[in-house]
Amino acid sequence: MPRPKTRTDEEVLDAALLSLRYGQLTFAGVAHASGLSAATLVQRFGNKNRLRQRALLRAWDLLDARTAELAASAPLTPAGAIDLLVGLSGQYDEIDRYADNLMLLREDLRDPVLRARGAAWERELIAALEARCGAGTGALLAAHWQGAVTWWAFRPESGLEAELRASLGRLVALLERQDGA
Repeated sequence: MPRPKTRTDEEVLDAALLSLRYGQLTFAGVAHASGLSAATLVQRFGNKNRLRQRALLRAWDLLDARTAELAASAPLTPAGAIDLLVGLSGQYDEIDRYADNLMLLREDLRDPVLRARGAAWERELIAALEARCGAGTGALLAAHWQGAVTWWAFRPESGLEAELRASLGRLVALLERQDGA
């Protein structure tokens, strides 16, 4: 009879994700962080590449859930689109954390399964933005948002939320003027 799991896969994958953020994914490190043995982790996940992929898929699951939660609560207005994007940016409020997330993105881009997952999230995000700002605007807003976060990271004197609200607000106003012209 199999032994009961003392840690769920999600708990273990969260520990692996933390290790990945610091560029130090090892079975020994995840074992220490999760309280399980390295041998148990190998039994569950097979190898380091599979553990990495599963941890990153877990990160996509969490992002999908956060996006759905914010999309369900954000009004179907341009201000709601800004609220959604600002809400998704909460994880970037510290420069080091943002840089760590960029390291994770590097891993996503190298793996076709993870790259496909990112493309699926992009479609969901664009649809949520277009529901608030109109057809053809979602990809522009999403790209501007990511660029604004990156540029903010180079000069973080102002808070991220204030910077995003101002930058996205200018873009939305420009789009509204173009639409009305």
